Amino acid sequence: MSLISENTQTDKIVSVIELSLADLGYELVRVYYGGAGRPVLQIMIDRADGADVTIEDCTLASRTVSALLDVADPISAAYELEMSSPGIDRPLTRQKDFDSFAGYEAKVELKQAVEGRRRFRGRLLGVQGDTVRLADLEAEDDEYVLPFSEIAKAKLVLTDELIAAAQKGRMNEG
Repeated sequence: MSLISENTQTDKIVSVIELSLADLGYELVRVYYGGAGRPVLQIMIDRADGADVTIEDCTLASRTVSALLDVADPISAAYELEMSSPGIDRPLTRQKDFDSFAGYEAKVELKQAVEGRRRFRGRLLGVQGDTVRLADLEAEDDEYVLPFSEIAKAKLVLTDELIAAAQKGRMNEG
């Protein structure tokens, strides 16, 4: 899987848990580790069948991840584990996310500047090769072509259109 990498710590965690979660029918959306004081390990999952993530799904995934991390021990410090679904204004972390949510507004932040900028906001046009295409909201004819490998973080913007689609259950049809 090609998740946008948070850091080497999260890469290790992904390698420990990803296959077991896939065997249970879940896809990793995001893994984040950090925070002041007692660190938090946040894991977001989607169901591979496209159904909504339930509390039971989070419980099963959490128990599985806890057991795997207890054995592999990739985190030496004490931490809190949080398991969740991505929500409506979800992070976009996989190339397929940029295709699945084409047509919706997104914010993208790059590791390095492209065209003199690191932050972009626009309507998702999908993936082309190893790049993400984004239409400028001001001039829809203008398009940004952003290298997927340079994306530090991206997420959907909470808009009326996105909320309406979520209420109709049409967000993940792509």
